[in-house]
Amino acid sequence: MEKLYYSISEAAQELGESVSCVRFWTNSFSAQLSPRRNPKGNRMYTAEDIEVLRRIKYLVKGQGMTLEGAAKQLAGDSSKADKAVKVADSLRAIRAQLVEIKEAL
Repeated sequence: MEKLYYSISEAAQELGESVSCVRFWTNSFSAQLSPRRNPKGNRMYTAEDIEVLRRIKYLVKGQGMTLEGAAKQLAGDSSKADKAVKVADSLRAIRAQLVEIKEAL
């Protein structure tokens, strides 16, 4: 069962990034991301927020875009980025399965 909210450390782990990187992206892309805060003030991310962070990671790290360029891309048509992120995730999952098979041999 999927959780409703994820802590910043869980979001960072899901993305394979540091907590400070996720915090920086959250602050830099405030138009696209607005995680809720719990009573202690900690950021709480939804699954949709994590998908936006995946797109940001793809655009910034995968495509080498600047933060400004990535923000423009996300504000416009992001369907191309969505497809690319899904393909990259699928390829990572396949690679992990192949590594497991290789180690089992």
